[in-house]
This record gives sequence, structure tokens and C-alpha cells, in this order.
Amino acid sequence: MQPQGAASRPGLHSRHTAKWVGGVVLVVGAALVALLATRPQQTVTEVDTPLVGQTAPGINGSTLGGGSFDLASLRGRWVVVNFFASWCPPCQQEEPELVAFAYAHRSPGDPALVGVVFDDAASTAHNFMRSTGATWPAVIDPNGQTALNYGVRGPPETFIVSPDGTVVVHLDGPVTAASLDHWLALATRGRS
Repeated sequence: MQPQGAASRPGLHSRHTAKWVGGVVLVVGAALVALLATRPQQTVTEVDTPLVGQTAPGINGSTLGGGSFDLASLRGRWVVVNFFASWCPPCQQEEPELVAFAYAHRSPGDPALVGVVFDDAASTAHNFMRSTGATWPAVIDPNGQTALNYGVRGPPETFIVSPDGTVVVHLDGPVTAASLDHWLALATRGRS
């Protein structure tokens, strides 16, 4: 029973509930944003695969720039082979690092960098590389045979090939210029 003079306020309960629900949604949304903003970035890991210690499978074909490429032409140099796709967020994350690595190793005799397009349209991959300032050759792999030969499951995956053509390291995940230098230094020491 309501006391006399206390009028019922229609909608008061529903407005109060709406404020609580809105507040809870706001708090949960803020917590989600904070969680996503502070989560660790994907890191690169060394993968122990049967290809390590073996002769690198051949890579030859047309490049995104319209030329041709043959991995055998780089025999005598260290080579970093990077499988990538424009649609791949970790590839987008690593691309500026690859650009920095290529720039730091632009002298004759330095390690060479070559990309292999993984399950991506050539035009899209070309635009992606051009927009990031990438200047190294990127080989089109239209039927995915090169990726199969290397055992690539998904981009980005990177292989370091020694001057004698042997795969010495297989890395899974987005690399950095520093991590590539680290792995190259380890591989070089291991071969001296």
C-alpha cells in the first residue's frame, strides 16, 4: 500500500535499470579495451622442422615487380626467405621490420631478403609491398607449391638459408630486424 500523496512514478524503475545496464556495459567495454591494448604482441619462435639442415627447396618464378627470380642465383650469400600475405595482421606488423632489415643490409655481400607470396592476389600483395617501402623481390606462388615444399602452414614464416644453400633456421611468427640479426649471428658463428 502506498502512503497518501506518494504518486506512482511510471518508468522510474526502467530508467534506473537502464542506467545500471549502461554502466555495466561501459565498464566491461573499458576492461576489454584495456585487455586488448596491453596484451603481448605475437612473438617469433624457432620451429624445429625436418627442413632445417637440409638443402633449401628451389624458389623460382615471376616476381611482383614483373621480373624473374631464382634462389640459386643467391648461392654464396645468406638469404632470408619470408612467406607473407597482405591480408595477414602479423605480416602487416612485421613488414616495417623487414624494411628496416633490408635497409640495414643493403651493401653488396650482405644477407639478401626475398619474399614469397602466400595465398594472396599478386596485385594486392604488390600494393602492400609498395605501400610499405619494400624493395626486395617477392615471388608469386600461384599454386602454393613453394609453400608446400617449405612446409609453410600460414604466414608469416621465415627461413634463413646459408651461403651453401642449407636451411639453418625456421621462424614462425612476425620477425623483427633485431631478431633476424640475432639468428644470422648465431648461424654464422655455428658455421665458422
